Amino acid sequence: MPTLYAAITNHGFGHATRTAAVLAELQQRSPDIKLIIATTAPRWLLEEYIEGDFVYHHRVFDVGVIQIDSLQTDREATFAAWQQIRANQADLIKAEVKFLQENKVDLIFGDIPPMTAEIAKAANIPCWMAGNFGWDFIYRDWGGKFIELAEGLSETYSHCDRLFRLPFADSMSCFPNIQDVGLTGAKPKYSAECLREKFNLDSDRPTALLTFGGLSLQSIPYQNLANFPDWQFVTFDRDAPEAPNLTKANCDRLRPVDLMVVCDRLITKPGYGTLSEALRVGIPVVCLTREGFLEAETLIAGLKSYAEHLIISPQEFYEGDWTFLNSPFQSPDLADAKQLDMHGEATVNQAILDYLF
Repeated sequence: MPTLYAAITNHGFGHATRTAAVLAELQQRSPDIKLIIATTAPRWLLEEYIEGDFVYHHRVFDVGVIQIDSLQTDREATFAAWQQIRANQADLIKAEVKFLQENKVDLIFGDIPPMTAEIAKAANIPCWMAGNFGWDFIYRDWGGKFIELAEGLSETYSHCDRLFRLPFADSMSCFPNIQDVGLTGAKPKYSAECLREKFNLDSDRPTALLTFGGLSLQSIPYQNLANFPDWQFVTFDRDAPEAPNLTKANCDRLRPVDLMVVCDRLITKPGYGTLSEALRVGIPVVCLTREGFLEAETLIAGLKSYAEHLIISPQEFYEGDWTFLNSPFQSPDLADAKQLDMHGEATVNQAILDYLF
């Protein structure tokens, strides 16, 4: 039985869900592959995407960015956490190499913890990665004491054997072997008719999905929903107040991509997984800007190029009366927007299958 070891960065839910979507398709194509998933993301989250068996291996390989919520970052806490990881790195690599050897791992796949490349090198196992940025990209933009950290991570990434570079990416030039692939993501599980019946949603009313990643946002101004009584709003926020035009969809393992088929617009923050799935479904996007996280710029640029979109500031979202809901969407900037590859997971998985078999 070939064994694939997937290591997922310790940052929010987005990297975990986009990797899980790839692995779910891989498992459907080849159920005999043994999957080991090394991550701090909760098992229940992975199980929303992966229906078959996998080994859950709780490990911390990196920090990502420590966040206050889905838009605000804590740089000092991020730097302190990295110092702790680096202090324990040698012991962690040694322990993980032993784990890989005991489980007879054939291939390592990362999204996108730098240490994965060091572990693979020590274990003499090929390391492939997928992503639209590395953490060196984020930290280098922060400057100061993060520059040294970024340079070290670029060097570490250079030991990766193969990178599947996703759309809306930084150049990721520190990787020596780059293959560009299409968008990755999950497919909706249910029909619009099924969901309308389940949640008592009308087909002739404007419907907006509010989703902001695993950390959500602080103080979402739900009071603005009263300004739009003819609209329907859907949220995954368990703490959202009761409102006649607000539906809470946090049940039955539903995911944002599942609800997109019943909504005519998405209100969200810049996140690769959510935007990728929105593009694949074809739903227009209202996206908040995000300061201090450089990936947001590449994602918003991609959104402008390929989707009907409306870009708003956090101030418009938090402090305004949501009149942006009545604003027309901007058309994609690129005339060939329909030519964007929507099936990146097929390319990645075919490469994995070709290697393992």
